Amino acid sequence: MQQPVSRRRFLSSAAAASAAFTIVKPALVRGAGNEKLKAGLIGCGGRGTQAVQNILTGCDNVEIVAMADIFEDRLEDSLRKSAALAPELSARFKVDPEHRFVGFDGYKKVLASGIDIVMLATPPAYRPIHFEAAVEARKHIFCEKPAGTDAVNVRRFMAAARRSQELKLTVKSGAQRRSQAWYLDWYKRVKNGEIGEIVALYANWLGSPVLQFNAWPNKKRNPNWSDMEFQNRGWYSFVWICGDQIVEQHLHNIDVCNWFMGTHPVEVVASGGAAWRPHEEEYGNIYDHLSADFVYPNGVHMASYCRQYPAPAPQNVSERIVGSKGVMDSAPLRGVKPPFDPYVQEHIDMAASILGNGPYINESMAVAESTLTCIMGREAAYSGQKITWDMIMNSQRDLLPKSFDYKDAVPAPPLPVPGVYQFV
Repeated sequence: MQQPVSRRRFLSSAAAASAAFTIVKPALVRGAGNEKLKAGLIGCGGRGTQAVQNILTGCDNVEIVAMADIFEDRLEDSLRKSAALAPELSARFKVDPEHRFVGFDGYKKVLASGIDIVMLATPPAYRPIHFEAAVEARKHIFCEKPAGTDAVNVRRFMAAARRSQELKLTVKSGAQRRSQAWYLDWYKRVKNGEIGEIVALYANWLGSPVLQFNAWPNKKRNPNWSDMEFQNRGWYSFVWICGDQIVEQHLHNIDVCNWFMGTHPVEVVASGGAAWRPHEEEYGNIYDHLSADFVYPNGVHMASYCRQYPAPAPQNVSERIVGSKGVMDSAPLRGVKPPFDPYVQEHIDMAASILGNGPYINESMAVAESTLTCIMGREAAYSGQKITWDMIMNSQRDLLPKSFDYKDAVPAPPLPVPGVYQFV
């Protein structure tokens, strides 16, 4: 795990065990004995479409055989882009018309399509539902981050995570830094004491707005859209479905800090608001800046800052870990292309875990804890309270709608105001 597993090296290892996958544990791979591993995709937006390319690039023994999305146009767009990949990739893209599913129950049909691996790439609110079903179906899972958008449903994810560990299912998260050579090298160096004892951590995601409605006519809601369709098409702007920036994006940086610390914080105080985002329905009800002071069990603080301001505001997506003898700083990596794409490497690592060519991987609980860390920070900023780990583990905040239908009314709560917003 300290060096990237090259595609050539992975394929050589797989070829050495080609006869009926003799190294595959039949209990771990539902398709044991098949020449190929079959994968399905749930969520066909930009990230899901990229995941198809990534897994096909990294793993010559994987075929894509089923896809689902709640919107037919998004499914069709993903099909076109995937079919147009280079021939050596598109030859293994084999999603026939009978395995193209549209609807809120499409995930069930993908899981019933004889696949070995499922890739979960829907907006985050659906992650606990889909992850739980994938574990129940005994599938290996590539699971985009975060693990949910509220404490109730992340705890549901955690229960399924424990079950996936019992079943020895491979679960690879979309926290790709865990498969990036630079971070793996530094993780080893930090654990070997190179920078001494960790005394402070800094997590930053200073970026630009994510405005999905820029592609809409006049950048406005289609008057024919129900609340459910509108909020799913503009999902990044609504708390229930995205979790706010600290959960949906900034998790990457906070996850690195938790990973290097080997635990999660126990309390946080935070503040934030919407300084730039207009109070219009297309901009939803999320903050555009949030700063937090997290405290780990040993008293070490992590300063967390995320914001989305339009250019030319400065950008900084990085982690800085300060030790008693040195510093690890990922800021110089920004804008530098890694020698091997971690978005591809994470799929190589997943397949190696499934086949037994590499260490067993199940990142579900680690990324769930990082998700709860982020939710803890969001709730502290929204409420103005200090929020502890015990409080978030007992929170009754459940943001999911009670039903999922294209015509459902889903009123969007107002922008949270500290002192008015109540932590529950």
